[in-house]
This record gives sequence, C-alpha cells and structure tokens, in this order.
Amino acid sequence: MKNLAKLVALVSGGIDSPVAAYLMIRRGVEIVAVHMDNRPFTDDKNLDKALHLVRHLRDLTGSPIRTYVVPHGPNHIVFARNCNRHLHCLFCRRMMYRVAERIAEREGAVGILTGESMGQVASQTVQNINVVNQVAKLPIIRPLIGLDKVEIIEIARRIGTYEISTLPGLCCTIVPKQPSTAAKLPDVLAEEGKIDINALVEKSLEGMYVLAPEAL
Repeated sequence: MKNLAKLVALVSGGIDSPVAAYLMIRRGVEIVAVHMDNRPFTDDKNLDKALHLVRHLRDLTGSPIRTYVVPHGPNHIVFARNCNRHLHCLFCRRMMYRVAERIAEREGAVGILTGESMGQVASQTVQNINVVNQVAKLPIIRPLIGLDKVEIIEIARRIGTYEISTLPGLCCTIVPKQPSTAAKLPDVLAEEGKIDINALVEKSLEGMYVLAPEAL
C-alpha cells in the first residue's frame, strides 16, 4: 500500500498519542515519531515507555518508524523561571510544535500528528487549541479529537498499547497547579517575548538524537 502522506507524530509515554499514531498508520500514513523528553521533570521510565510504544507500533503494523528524542526539560526550566506559570502548558505545547515543524522540514513530512482530544486536559480546550495552532505553519492532525477517554482506552487495549502506557513512570511534575483553560494569544505572545524562543528551538535540535527503526 502506497503511503498517503508522511507526518511527524508527537509520541509521549501516555495512552493517547500511540493510539493516534496507530489510527493514521492504518490509514496508510507514514509516521516519524518525535518524543519530547521532559527529564528531569519525568523519569527514565517515561522515555523507556515511549520507545517501547514505538517498537510495539512498528511490530504491530509492519511500518518502520524512525524516532527522534528531543531534550525538552531545559525549555521547561526557562519558561518556569521567566514566564507566567498559569500559561506554562501553552508554552510547552507551542515549543513542541516548533520543534516538530523543524523535524518535518528535515523529513519531508507534511503535517504534525498528536493525540489531543477535546477538553481532556487544560491545554486541550477550544481556546487553548486555537492559541497553540497559531504557532504552526503545517496542519495539525488530531484523529482523537472527538473521542472521550473511555473510547481511547478501548482502542489502546485492543491494539496492545494500554499495558505499555500504564507501566510505572513519573508524570510531568512541572505542570502548574492552576493551568489556564482559556488563554489569549496576545498574553502568550507577550510572555514568550521575555525569552529567546529561537535559541531554545536551536538548542533542542542540537541536543536531539535519532533512532533508526532497527535500533529501537
């Protein structure tokens, strides 16, 4: 089957993103996985889970998946020290999209694939999704957008990713206690203006490494 397109897939160690990747691979899409490594605000187990999930998707679908691991913890530190803490999840997500777009350029990919679903967490309200979208030039593909958590878990169980995603691991510890659920773009831009975003992106790209499908 000829690939319909190539997408950069943001893959965490959680439940949603591998399900989104599976659904698009099944539709004939070639994916390149990108894991934003949140250490020290997560642990080694979270990275291990993400790579285990990519291996499982590779074996399940027969699709070779090249994987980028990008240091994201230093970005969190800069945002936490300099910017409004309530908007932290927006800064995080927008940075992920910036990095994903640069990798997409390198890979010849035409879009970014995520496991977001409407209203599931603070960064996934309509208002916040709109703010995050503004940073991206490429289309953002969200195959789970209309599913609830129960439906996503049902698929994860069926394809064998749920057991991997729920292995022990430290969830991100830098998430603010009261994240904004209705951010406004001018406020986010004003806060991002306090730091050198381009330098953060370049440093993230310099620190990343790539795993070939057979090296996972």
